[in-house]
Amino acid sequence: MITVQLHQLTKRFDARKRDAAVHALDLTFAPGEITVLLGPSGCGKTTTLKMIAGLLYPTAGDITFDGASVLDVPAERRGAVMVFQNRLLFPYMTIAENVGFGLAIRGVDKASIRRRVKELLERVQLPGVADRRPHQLSGGQQQRVALARALIVEPKVLLLDEPLSNLDAHLRDEMRELILDLQRQFRITTLLVTHDQQEAVVMGDRIALLFDGRLRQLGGPSDFYRRPVDMQTARFFGGVNFIPATRHGDRVATPLGDFPAPEGCDITGACLATARAEALRLTPGAQGRITSALYLGTAARFKVQVDGLEIIVEDEAAASERFRVGDSVGIHIPADKLWLLPAE
Repeated sequence: MITVQLHQLTKRFDARKRDAAVHALDLTFAPGEITVLLGPSGCGKTTTLKMIAGLLYPTAGDITFDGASVLDVPAERRGAVMVFQNRLLFPYMTIAENVGFGLAIRGVDKASIRRRVKELLERVQLPGVADRRPHQLSGGQQQRVALARALIVEPKVLLLDEPLSNLDAHLRDEMRELILDLQRQFRITTLLVTHDQQEAVVMGDRIALLFDGRLRQLGGPSDFYRRPVDMQTARFFGGVNFIPATRHGDRVATPLGDFPAPEGCDITGACLATARAEALRLTPGAQGRITSALYLGTAARFKVQVDGLEIIVEDEAAASERFRVGDSVGIHIPADKLWLLPAE
């Protein structure tokens, strides 16, 4: 297991443009963990992965594996293997030849390759497909083959570029479980790129959120729901309630009432208070009026107008029987679910 570190890593594709594709990125990827690079399309995730793999050379900065720079180490000697979303299997080779390719070009004997291929195909739950061609397999099976091909060379670092994006929903769930299971077995330092928040939360030990090539927030999955750094981050993770607020000392004043200031938050003065829709509950009262009600099966989603503000409440499903459009209601916000953001 190794530690991967990015030191002010920067990549510019056009020197004439002001903004870099990746800008002064400082990140440490802990040994044996899955770190997810998350963000919208074009934010620099895949570019970062390709620089770590040695497929792109950075404009500035450094990349170290266990403290040693790898910038001048060729891609094939870095020990970082990348699995692409479009799999890139050789169509004219059998599955066994595809999986064993990395060992073959290293001169490993055929008997050892056959043994290792058989072992890896069993690990990715594809026994009995060694003699088939890629076109004879489903998309999910091809992705498993690509994963086996990466793991067979025993990489120091596993780089996964949107590995589930081309799969159907049920296949994505299966592949998530498989990747997590294999990562626990091999304990490889793993970097996974995705734009899917749910995928990042399910798979990541830590998440690095990028916007416009810059690191916006780094932390455990729950941090992005409970303690986002700003409105853009909160919105990216499904936040919808942003309430004008003012903090004075240990109290926060909002149109929905006064609350104790959240622990660990150092924002003072004018700010925004946020609370996730699923943390709120409707109560009998006269704070606001329901303007929309939507039954979701496992929950009920309400829009409530409060002094010109629209508050979204995702209550339990049974609430749809107690409250109707037009009803006057109160809104209960648990104090420990409130968080403060910079004013925008």
